[in-house]
Amino acid sequence: MPIKVYKSNRAARKKASIVDRSELYRGKPVKSLTAGYKRLSGRGSAGKITTRHRGGGVKRILREVDFGQSKIGVPAKVERLEFDPNRTSWLALLLYADGERRYVLAWDGAKVGDQVVASPEAAEKPGNRLQLKNVTSGAVVFNVELKPGRGGSLFRAAGTAGTLMDVQEGNALLRLPSGEVRLISKECYGTLGRVSNVDWWLTRIGSAGRVRRMGRRPQVLGKAMNPVDHPHGGGEGHQPIGMPYPKTKWGKHAFGVKTRSQGKYSDSRIVQRRKKRKR
Repeated sequence: MPIKVYKSNRAARKKASIVDRSELYRGKPVKSLTAGYKRLSGRGSAGKITTRHRGGGVKRILREVDFGQSKIGVPAKVERLEFDPNRTSWLALLLYADGERRYVLAWDGAKVGDQVVASPEAAEKPGNRLQLKNVTSGAVVFNVELKPGRGGSLFRAAGTAGTLMDVQEGNALLRLPSGEVRLISKECYGTLGRVSNVDWWLTRIGSAGRVRRMGRRPQVLGKAMNPVDHPHGGGEGHQPIGMPYPKTKWGKHAFGVKTRSQGKYSDSRIVQRRKKRKR
């Protein structure tokens, strides 16, 4: 979908843009498929802030999305496409042949009236869900399971997809967007195509107020603080941090630190590591 750029007729609209939603359904979501959602505002079980700079934001209704699509062999029709404030991709409301309705992640190019099905023998077309062992090498898939029967957990953000490279013995070889190549059981299900709202990353927020409505509170630079409050603090004006590497508020390394556990159980499933970022 094209990008809609707002007119700069006031400060809150200056250089702001969104993805055009003219083709999406403008009514309320299906009530039986929604639930209440309470914000934690970055607080832990003790009620204290564990993650800073979170809080506020507009009230949201949580949509119950069927990531597993467990109705195997039951054809469905796309009744409408909807906006979901809780994720970057669109949602597709499926009406199954038995009369049940469920929300699923919409795929790029989805249209009202499209016929889809989740089945091991499904045809290879965008929106259909089938096991990786029945997908042709080179195809792109999204909402892929990590373990059979647990529901999709890979490639769920807007515009993302994985490439099926090959199927060897009991495993499928998937290339992730990061460049990592990973082994996944060939019995796992995946949906053909790419997640909808591909142009999402091109939008510009444009104002501080819009960021606050997203639930993100202001962030203060460490070098703008006092020495007692941050390792980067002190000095007159904005000066360099004056140390070999940036630190967090608690003195730990801030960038370039490996956070993955050594000898993690899934290391054996990674065939090729992701490419290193160039700074």
